Amino acid sequence: MSSQTSIMQEKFLHYVWRLQYFDKKHLKTEQGESLVICNPGTRNEQAGPDFLAGSIIINDITWWGHIEVHVQAASWYQHKHQKDPAYNNVILHVVWENNQPIYQHGSLLPTLVLKDRVALQLLQQYQQLINSSDTIPCDGQFQQVDTITKTSMLDKALFQRLTHKNNLVYQLLGNNQGDWEETAYQLLAYNFGFKVNSSAFLDLSLSLPLRIIKKHSENLLQLEALLLGQAGLLASINQAPDEYLAKLTKEYAYLGHKYQLQSDKLSPARWKLFRLRPANFPTLRIAQFAQLLNQHTHIFHLLVHNAYEELHQKLAITQSRYWQEHYRFAQPSKSRIPGLGAASIENILINTVVPLLVAYGKSRDEQNYIDRAVMMLQNLPAEHNKITRHWEKLGMKVQNSFDSQALIELFNNFCSQRKCLTCNIGATLMQQQLVT
Repeated sequence: MSSQTSIMQEKFLHYVWRLQYFDKKHLKTEQGESLVICNPGTRNEQAGPDFLAGSIIINDITWWGHIEVHVQAASWYQHKHQKDPAYNNVILHVVWENNQPIYQHGSLLPTLVLKDRVALQLLQQYQQLINSSDTIPCDGQFQQVDTITKTSMLDKALFQRLTHKNNLVYQLLGNNQGDWEETAYQLLAYNFGFKVNSSAFLDLSLSLPLRIIKKHSENLLQLEALLLGQAGLLASINQAPDEYLAKLTKEYAYLGHKYQLQSDKLSPARWKLFRLRPANFPTLRIAQFAQLLNQHTHIFHLLVHNAYEELHQKLAITQSRYWQEHYRFAQPSKSRIPGLGAASIENILINTVVPLLVAYGKSRDEQNYIDRAVMMLQNLPAEHNKITRHWEKLGMKVQNSFDSQALIELFNNFCSQRKCLTCNIGATLMQQQLVT
């Protein structure tokens, strides 16, 4: 095996084939037949051949079908494509190295070898990017890319991030048979966990349906009892109960029995406290969630049908008196505990309201909801963290949440994973090698 073959990656060949970045003069198959590529096909991201619905001409005969790409031809048999009906209509096998003849339907499968047809500098640039020791692979070449290309990549990264976040919305919506109100309640609960306790908060909302919450929405003590009791946090108290805790325990004992909730009650061990700031303790966050549900019965309407400024004000809730003086049961705090802060509200807007607006807009095919989501991100202040600071060192302006969300997605799901070929910036740097 040659050194080039040993470092070759299939995704590079996909890139080369998709954009036809190879010498197409006097093309011939390995069987010596003349070859003309009419249509390279459409990239298939699912199971099956790599490129679908392509067309080629072999010895003046036109073929329509699929195209499979491998570094080495022998991978056809290693992947057992010969036993998969999905590959019956493959008309061309594109490989870097033809190390084994491949038979299909008893005949040799037409094969095109790219090894000597790809510009060496293109391969070298690819290797330089994916093997870079820099946090961002193109760190040293970033300034070579024009602003328009960078901006277009930020747009692409942001909408990919919104799509990823929408997956949870659609999953919940499907489980709720299309009930947007229940979905909004569960999504809001998930994000009230603020990452560390998101999973536990979601399970809490799944075990305590919104219909039960609505029946007691006017009684804050009952809401707190339902949520804290169902979270398993009332049973975990070792200290002698104070008056408030005694009331909660009594209320939950009655309501939990009435609605047969105990069998789905969470274990106290589900909630994480290690290295958690007191402001994010689950008891306090649940108390704030209860206050929000007490003030706003219709969660979906609250999150989707309010303008940015009004919604920001409505989310600025202050928890009940007890939780203004306690982070945990029976342990008074030294100072008054504020309500939901600006940073927490912004987090909810970014991770609950924006995905909900986008998902709802797509489901109704109404662009105005998506536009509102984008405008909200443009109005929200940028997050500042290790990732955004690195981008700022490279000259990127991080002016609002639109920018920071896009740059976080770009870093996490393109740069860190070395997906330079699907990044507009990386692709531009690759293309520059074709004209130098």
